[in-house]
Amino acid sequence: MNSSSTLRPTTPTGERAGAALREIPLPPYVTAEDAQFAVRAVVVHAPRRWSGGTVCRNDASPHPCRLHRWGTRVLALRGLRAADIAALIERGDPAAPLPPRTPA
Repeated sequence: MNSSSTLRPTTPTGERAGAALREIPLPPYVTAEDAQFAVRAVVVHAPRRWSGGTVCRNDASPHPCRLHRWGTRVLALRGLRAADIAALIERGDPAAPLPPRTPA
């Protein structure tokens, strides 16, 4: 096969290679189950201070890791404010019930 017929993946203009693979897709609508998974994600993947900086407590990747970002975005879509999410992380219980929704 000559090189002119070889398929090569390309990235859309303005997007870094692999950037689309870094984010976990959001659900089309956030169910109670999605929100509970998101609570688990933000609590288990909470930040931890380390000699090299802040890392994910679960897997030591740079914080915020993919699952923490996903969980934060899902909880924000569910109506939680940043302070509510921070309180869940501080509590440290991955099975914590969600606070009531705030009116939009």
